[in-house]
Amino acid sequence: MPKSESFRAVYRVVGGQEVDADVYLPRPKQGNFVAVINIHGGAFMLGSSEMVNSDQVQDCLDRGWIVVAPNHRLCPQVDLLEGPIGDCRACLAWIYDGGLGDAISKETKSVTYTLDLDHVFAFGTSSGGTLALCLGFGVPRPVAGIYDMYGPCNFGDAFWTSELPGVLAMLLPSLSDTFMNQVYLDDPVPIKGGVSLEGQRPGRPDFSDPRQAFAWSRIGRGRVLETVYPLGDWDQVDPLRNIGPTFPPTFIVHGTEDAMVPIDLSRALYAALQKAGVQCGMVEVAGEGHTFAARMEVGSQTWTLQRQGFDFLENLP
Repeated sequence: MPKSESFRAVYRVVGGQEVDADVYLPRPKQGNFVAVINIHGGAFMLGSSEMVNSDQVQDCLDRGWIVVAPNHRLCPQVDLLEGPIGDCRACLAWIYDGGLGDAISKETKSVTYTLDLDHVFAFGTSSGGTLALCLGFGVPRPVAGIYDMYGPCNFGDAFWTSELPGVLAMLLPSLSDTFMNQVYLDDPVPIKGGVSLEGQRPGRPDFSDPRQAFAWSRIGRGRVLETVYPLGDWDQVDPLRNIGPTFPPTFIVHGTEDAMVPIDLSRALYAALQKAGVQCGMVEVAGEGHTFAARMEVGSQTWTLQRQGFDFLENLP
């Protein structure tokens, strides 16, 4: 089944607003089906379920997994904990409570897909990696395993308040706060926004769009975290501060040349996982920068290296 063959299911309604997910089904088979939640990137302010990498989706389908790619409400109208994290945790609860199974039954009718609820995994790229990690704590029943691709963490690090000259150089001098702050007027809170950061055909930011201009200006000025979570209580949202012996098995993939989420942040996360005795692994992809999933070619060395994250999940008991 190619990536385009999916169906959409609403997993949460908040204040009358529907929040949905794209569901991709593998070929029918005997036995129960693993499900993986595949969360898009976008600095918590951009992106959509349509922007996940289709080759990675197909890889999961070829393993016989059901792929659930959720949308989530975008910051800054909602904060990180209430919006992106809260929605993704609601998606996980929806799966555990039988919502995904019911949605599949309605869609397929004569074909049965029975879920293996002991093997629900989470995967995400960039901010989606953070959200995948947030399904390992703060929930009644965590996921069984996590694959984090260069997800932001270690929110107390000085990097998160540092300017990024390369991003600032992209911004147009004519961009005003009045123009960019139009994002606060969006009603309802959007669940889609911006160009693809991780899909097959990434585009450049469109600075005629207030949301894209707003997000990139916050990234360049080192103000992402204060924008998406002004409360600043990092214990609530920082995966690094929530690592303990019961944290799910976790695999990390990160490019060595990442300037937008430096690899040292993931190295600190990996060290915390090891110290806590959590089953874990990490691959450092030489020469790759941020959002390299958008440029991968199937069969390349980078493709082979990042597949180790899915192999790690597949081999969990």
